[in-house]
Amino acid sequence: MSARQVTADYVPTILVVDDVPENLTLISALLADTYRCRVATNGPKALAVAASQPQPDLILLDVAMPEMDGYEVCRRLQADPLTRDIPVIFLTALDTEEDEMQGFEVGGVDYITKPVSKAVLSARVGAHLTLLRGKRFLAYKNELLESMVQERSKQLSSMQDVIIMAMASLAETRDNETGAHIRRVQHYTRALGLSLRKNPRYREAITDAFLELLYKTSPLHDIGKVGVSDAILFKPGKLSREEFDEMKQHSFFGGQTLMEVEKQLAAPEAFVSMAHEIALHHHERWDGTGYPLGLKGEEIPLSARIVALADTYDALVSARVYKPPYSGTDARTIIERDRDRQFDPAVVDAFLNCENEFKAICR
Repeated sequence: MSARQVTADYVPTILVVDDVPENLTLISALLADTYRCRVATNGPKALAVAASQPQPDLILLDVAMPEMDGYEVCRRLQADPLTRDIPVIFLTALDTEEDEMQGFEVGGVDYITKPVSKAVLSARVGAHLTLLRGKRFLAYKNELLESMVQERSKQLSSMQDVIIMAMASLAETRDNETGAHIRRVQHYTRALGLSLRKNPRYREAITDAFLELLYKTSPLHDIGKVGVSDAILFKPGKLSREEFDEMKQHSFFGGQTLMEVEKQLAAPEAFVSMAHEIALHHHERWDGTGYPLGLKGEEIPLSARIVALADTYDALVSARVYKPPYSGTDARTIIERDRDRQFDPAVVDAFLNCENEFKAICR
């Protein structure tokens, strides 16, 4: 909609439709001081003019016309999304109650019988154009408001993404992994989610919105490492049992941190909820021997089951101070070995179906 159409100085265009040339001349002359007038001598021409740009703001339509009567013209105008919002006033010599009722039934907004005075015609046309201007103004304001909401949503989404990556990067600085790890895990999780969605069992659960949240929140899986001591995080060798027990606390720390964020929100936020479940549960195991809660099977949130495999794969194929990188083939062998133990079998199948994409992401 043009902003010009809702301003006070806008001059509306009236389409006058009548098969009698003298009537077209008379009606146009009555309106010419106030409006722009266009004319059509039959139904098909009226439909063509109504659909062309610039479209008329209102149509004055005769009923008794050859080839296509006014009622049929109005029906077709109403059926076309391009013209259905143009108000139609029937202007006709047919003056029975049945004629008038039929005019309203097919979509007319008013019904005026001939002969008509300039005062009555101007008043009726003016009233309906005022209503139209009000509807257009509301529609224009709604469009403007929707545009502002969308722009604000984009800003908030961008800010959210920046904050998430900043928090994830903070966790990375407390670890011996590189910053690229969180980026790779993002892409692994998206690839896994898309592959898993092909499984009929997960088709409804893995929506586009779920995938977007998974991609955005997966970098926070190790946010809890900010609570683990440097001596353990940066130890070059194998951790002792006591040290490993402390390391395992990072999932609990991450879950608690994001739980506190959830509590501070006025209303639940899906991205915080998913980030919380990933941070807390991405070290749970399918067979129930994981941590921190020992959840088993589908007790583990789907998001955490997906991130668990993505995180493990990247750990396997990446160099660490305590190990060299495994080859992609060895990583696949380890993941297949831990099917039904560490990993959801369906997620392993999804991984095998998109393994080449994992290799490309790794490269």
